Amino acid sequence: MTEPLVIDVVSDVVCPWCFIGKRRLEKAVAMRPDIPVEIRWRPYFLNDWVPREGMDRDAYLTAKFGSPERYQGIAGRVAAAAEAEGLRYNVGAIARQPNTLDCHRLILWARNTGTAPEMKQRLMELYFTEGADLTDREVLVKAAADCGMDAELTRALLASDRDVDRVTQEAMQAKEAGIDGVPCFIFGGVLAVSGAQDPIYLADAMARARDEVKRRSDLAVSTVAS
Repeated sequence: MTEPLVIDVVSDVVCPWCFIGKRRLEKAVAMRPDIPVEIRWRPYFLNDWVPREGMDRDAYLTAKFGSPERYQGIAGRVAAAAEAEGLRYNVGAIARQPNTLDCHRLILWARNTGTAPEMKQRLMELYFTEGADLTDREVLVKAAADCGMDAELTRALLASDRDVDRVTQEAMQAKEAGIDGVPCFIFGGVLAVSGAQDPIYLADAMARARDEVKRRSDLAVSTVAS
């Protein structure tokens, strides 16, 4: 197999399991240096009902879980899982729940500088570890600059409607395709894995997808030859 295995990762920057899943996928890729990969970050709106300007975190937790207190037990388990992966989910630092449309636009634009993975990681660190307000445009501009993007251009793009429809449509298509939980890893367009699975499981999925892609390619060549 000479072409890299394409891994489409459907996820959201405010999904804690996506934060953890990204790290586990990186570990899986490191386990299989024999399988070249191309990772493509795809948008998903975990909470598409959150207004564009974001909302108070406690109000969000009340709307989604009944109360902030009811979320504490869940948060503790997720924070422990994050810590096991060398990540920090600083639950108490988050004061605002953002709409993530602009975050996904940044990740899309970061492809132009080859820094989409760094952009994805930085946004999640800002949110989960530093408690930054991802509805604050200047926070997003600085994140972009930290990832090698032009700050003034990014500021202008964020102030425009550039790629709003594109990102929204792609996120909607993911849900229409039946993806109702993230992260969702799609390996080679032939195998989908849902959830922040163990790196060993993800590495095995990579190998199975590679073999299936090769089998289909060989079958296509054989069909043409006959």
